[in-house]
Amino acid sequence: MPACQLDHITITTPALPEANSWVRRVLGVGAAPGGKHPAMGTENMLLRLGDATFLEIIAVDPYAPAPARPRWFALDTIGVESLASLATWVARTSDIAAAAAAAEPIAAPGAITPMARGERNWLITIPDDGSLPLGGVAPALIEWEPGPHPAAGMPDHGLSLVKLELCHPDARRVQALLDAIGMQGPVSAVRISERMQPFLRAHIGTPAGVRILG
Repeated sequence: MPACQLDHITITTPALPEANSWVRRVLGVGAAPGGKHPAMGTENMLLRLGDATFLEIIAVDPYAPAPARPRWFALDTIGVESLASLATWVARTSDIAAAAAAAEPIAAPGAITPMARGERNWLITIPDDGSLPLGGVAPALIEWEPGPHPAAGMPDHGLSLVKLELCHPDARRVQALLDAIGMQGPVSAVRISERMQPFLRAHIGTPAGVRILG
């Protein structure tokens, strides 16, 4: 069985500054510039949530050419008037092929795709249409190149990811997915009404107490 751990949570937004203002209001500290993803035409900001966990804010890079394929994290569906949203999360593994195969029958994670930002390289699963599996409740799978985790080089503001709740009408399916990929760490499936859309709720420890993003 593969083994996965919570790597990072992802906020999507039409513009990085507005989303970062929201993060600052909730957590008391904002994210720092990350970099650009030439293959996707996107850019991000990053905030450490632990030794090997972080928060990512990601948006379309307005100065980059559009990629030849749909952008990841459903960014092509976000309008200029859209609000920032805790849209999905990413699970880390040392064997992305095994984890993707285990997830496939429950919630297909997408093709394993090489990706780069600056000097850092990794493999990540991306659906061909750029969508978010299970409405964002199913994670993208990531396998980093060998070396220190990206969070290790980020400023430490005393934040930690206490718990991530995956809220979905079919919580059994979500739990089956977590079991299939060998998910370890503070991630739980929460059942919500059939009338509700899936969403995430992140409980983040700060020096002023636990705050909730979602």
